[in-house]
Amino acid sequence: MEKRNITIRKIYRKLYTLIVGKFYPIKYAQKIGVNFKSTPPKVKLYGVVAWSTEPWLISIGDNVHITQGVRFVGHDGGTLLFRHLVPDLEITKPITVGDDVYIGNNVIILPGVKIGNKVIIGAGAIVSHDIPDNSVAVGIPARVIKTADEYFEKIQKESLHLGHLKGQEKDKALMKYYNYTGNSKGIYF
Repeated sequence: MEKRNITIRKIYRKLYTLIVGKFYPIKYAQKIGVNFKSTPPKVKLYGVVAWSTEPWLISIGDNVHITQGVRFVGHDGGTLLFRHLVPDLEITKPITVGDDVYIGNNVIILPGVKIGNKVIIGAGAIVSHDIPDNSVAVGIPARVIKTADEYFEKIQKESLHLGHLKGQEKDKALMKYYNYTGNSKGIYF
């Protein structure tokens, strides 16, 4: 009977994670212990985020945008190879994200990293060391390629000035801008 109860609890936890994590991602992050600077959090989550096995060691500032597939890794699993030599070997470190941060798709943030304020982390980057304020960092491992101020200057020059539009309205404006005569492939009902 005890084994059955454990199995039922595991199934419940998995379902809870899938459902609440998908439909109420901020609430789920708070429930598992992620630390947010403000209440309610001034954070936007776009898609599924992996919060590490130690989510209570993650601190997130305000005006933070975290996109699909971002993974926070709070520990070094490589220690498992050496536990037969040092049974209490453990490397687990906090992760801190400042204010005004954008984290692109599929970024991996490793243990002990501090991401400063006004930072953009490019898609697919692996952040293995601290990223200073006012930076754009990309690559594997992530490295700073310019300041956020330089990035802002560049995107102002290249802007289509459609960022205020949403959903289908934005798609129609983009189609018009790029002279696209097809349709949206059924993404709008």
